[in-house]
Order: sequence, then C-alpha cells, then structure tokens
Amino acid sequence: MTLFETVSEDIKKAMLAKDRVALDALRGIKKEFLEAKTAKGTDGELHDDVALKILQKMIKQRKESAEMYIAGNRQDLADAELAQAKVIEQYLPKQMTEEEIKAAVKDIIAQTGASSMADMGKVMGAATKALAGKADGKAISLIVKQLLG
Repeated sequence: MTLFETVSEDIKKAMLAKDRVALDALRGIKKEFLEAKTAKGTDGELHDDVALKILQKMIKQRKESAEMYIAGNRQDLADAELAQAKVIEQYLPKQMTEEEIKAAVKDIIAQTGASSMADMGKVMGAATKALAGKADGKAISLIVKQLLG
C-alpha cells in the first residue's frame, strides 16, 4: 500500500473516531499529495520517495509556524501546529539518532574522500540522498560541519 492509499484510509478512520486534529493533518497531507500527483510534468503517480519529501516539508512548516506562534505569545496555536506535526511524523520512517547519523556521515566522508569544508557540498549531496526521510537536513548539516571543520 502506498503512502497516498494509507493516508486515504486513515482519513476514514479519523472521521469515524471524530479525531479533529488527525483529520485536519491528514486532509492537509492528501491535498499536498493530490497537488503533487497532478502537477505539470509528472506521470500522474505519486511515488513514495516524493511523498516522503512532501511530508518532511510539511513537518518543517508546522514546526516553523509553531515557533512563530510561541514568539507571538500564542501557545494555543503553537500547540495545534505541533499536534499536526506529530500526526504527520507517523508516516515517516523511524528517524535516526545523532550517533547513527554521525556514523553514516563518517562512512560518506570516507567514500567521497572529503577532507575539508571545501568538500561540504559533495558530502551533503551524498548524505541527504542516503539519509532521505530518515534524518533532518539541518541535523545532517550540523554533523557534516562538525566532522569536516
């Protein structure tokens, strides 16, 4: 079952359970998925790798919105955004720990032969591709900087 089909099924379950937060988050996911499926230049299919990128982007947006709401002293709105982010995170693969990311980045550095910050782009390209969906880009970037710097 694809992520698109899973989300569609979970919308029905959320409706029956009258889970408003999950329903709002799932409808948002489905909207983004449908837009990606029907976007110009696509084959009309939504592949899971593209779906994972969409989910990561949505989580990032929710967390950034929550930060802005907290800065604006609106904890109620921040809590709603974070609750939706938590629902969306359920559809991502298990996230790697910092130690796991460090080990993977060390392997990539060894494979690419990187030795200084000048090679960061090469390492980041390989790392983001290898760790797609399993680790946040910001975390990968910090670890790459630590190891190369």
